[in-house]
Amino acid sequence: MSDDDSSDEYKVGYRRPPKSTRFQKGQRANPKGRPPGRSNDLPYEAVLGQKVTIREDGVEREVTAAAAFLLNLTKQALSGNTAAARAAMSAIETAKVNRQSHNLILHTLIRVVVTPGSVTSALEPLRMARKLDRHRETARMALEPWIVEAALARLGNRRLTRKQQETVMRATRTPNKVRWPDWWTMK
Repeated sequence: MSDDDSSDEYKVGYRRPPKSTRFQKGQRANPKGRPPGRSNDLPYEAVLGQKVTIREDGVEREVTAAAAFLLNLTKQALSGNTAAARAAMSAIETAKVNRQSHNLILHTLIRVVVTPGSVTSALEPLRMARKLDRHRETARMALEPWIVEAALARLGNRRLTRKQQETVMRATRTPNKVRWPDWWTMK
């Protein structure tokens, strides 16, 4: 122990280490730095950067795992999976933004699926239904209460089954605002 540590002014104890063991001015905590071979990369970047072999039309080729993932996502989207379509479009938009910052040109693939006879695009302008998420084009539509009341009034003496009533309830935007008929069991 040095003379400083044994003086009456400074007592060694909890949160008061001996002055001789403290960092000296200008001394670094880790002078050698990070050991070689270690990186700051996130784990998913290391996985998605690996090469994998894929087979298209009987021909094998090597691509990155990220490219294989996007190809599979696009394949699912084109087969009708709407969640995959949204994810693929989001990935394309992200790539577009990243490439524009690098002054590269990206051709955008836009796929609009329209079911023949679909009336959902007409329901919103007529204020018969509303999208549950205004910012997503593929958002679920919900019927307005007044249109449900009008449709139920047109039934006359006919009644809906319990399962049909559940379907109508789930499709109504605010079911608590509908004046349900007396025979309605799902209140």
